[in-house]
Amino acid sequence: MTRRARATRLVVCPGDGPPGGKDTLAMALVVPQARTWRATRTTRPARALRTPRTATVLTGAGLALLPWVVVLARTMPQTTEVSHWSTAWIGLDLMLAAGLTGTGVLLRRRDPRASPLAAATAALLVMDAWFDVTTSAGTGGQGMALLLAAGAELPLAVACAVVAGRRPR
Repeated sequence: MTRRARATRLVVCPGDGPPGGKDTLAMALVVPQARTWRATRTTRPARALRTPRTATVLTGAGLALLPWVVVLARTMPQTTEVSHWSTAWIGLDLMLAAGLTGTGVLLRRRDPRASPLAAATAALLVMDAWFDVTTSAGTGGQGMALLLAAGAELPLAVACAVVAGRRPR
């Protein structure tokens, strides 16, 4: 059995060169990468324009939080009484259960939505470990909090981060 050579076209269009090219008369062989680039370039201009604005807003919000953290560090009391403490922790654990279960189910199905769910679950796991350890400081439960953080929550967070970092297939 012999392989047939894939047919290619020669394209001569103004501004139709490879990414980063200038609006001049460009010649390029149409290969799958060039087709993908052209399709992406022509079908999503609004998204491309919004991304820098979104990036600016998010960066600004992150930087604006820094002075707020200083204010909190100076004004928050060392201890406080909290209402609905069990509701907060039960809610967090239910979100973790949903995130871990959902990530596992989507991963088994090879669904690309597993990646963002895994990222969110990894963040929740790190947050859970942080709050378990910091709220148990100076109590009899600190050893258990450290053991759970090191033995379960943080390793699961790393596993979820690995899943989140994979490219969908």
